[in-house]
Amino acid sequence: MNFDPAQDLDGGVTERAFTLGDVTGILWTPPDASPSAPVPVVLMGQPGGIGMRRMYPRLAARARSAAAQGFAAVSIELPGSGDRPPLPGADQARADLRAAIAAGEQPGADVVDRLVLPLVEQAVPEWQTTLDAVLDLPEVGGPVGFSGGVIAIGVRLAVVEPRIAAAGLFAGSAIPRTTTEEARRVTIPVHVLLQWDDEGNDRGAALELFDAFGSAEKTLLANTGGHTGVPSSASEDAARFFARHLGGAQS
Repeated sequence: MNFDPAQDLDGGVTERAFTLGDVTGILWTPPDASPSAPVPVVLMGQPGGIGMRRMYPRLAARARSAAAQGFAAVSIELPGSGDRPPLPGADQARADLRAAIAAGEQPGADVVDRLVLPLVEQAVPEWQTTLDAVLDLPEVGGPVGFSGGVIAIGVRLAVVEPRIAAAGLFAGSAIPRTTTEEARRVTIPVHVLLQWDDEGNDRGAALELFDAFGSAEKTLLANTGGHTGVPSSASEDAARFFARHLGGAQS
């Protein structure tokens, strides 16, 4: 993990861009993180196909919120996003998805699989490699949480990565058939945010996914409004969820 020079943000948060193999990302740490007092870490997911440059303001705001709870936060550039090469077939799958939505139809399962599954297959091992490197830093320890999207990536990580103790997921992306099957194997606490009127989301699939989770503790927070209409109170609910399961200022 090769770091760029650190940047000091307000509130004493330290921001460090890094490169890890072919993957770039950003690590944020709170002011009290130290080798003698390593802090929990939240893996911050983001939408596919947008890129960290455009997402940076929202990512930095989420990282500041995590730091206020005493957590480190890390995010990586997803495959096919930013300056990374496009995933084969992704442009056509995305065009097919948009065409279905524009026609007032739900995208077919094949379209969803072609768009999302190649992203999951490449992104999950990259997240695990990133987690290996972050947890090797003396100022970062466990437990580990996953927050955000793509929801299929979060579900796969919750299944295959035993170091993740809790997952806060945003049901705002297309859900492959295999993701719902994988959810039955998820046993960690799960907090799912669903925008009820999300114009690009299959509400029925999101509800089916939530029902499939095998977790003894799972919470569905549904709000009226579209994809970008998430109320500010939703972040407060997510913060309380992670405080309970990772420890922190609101626990």
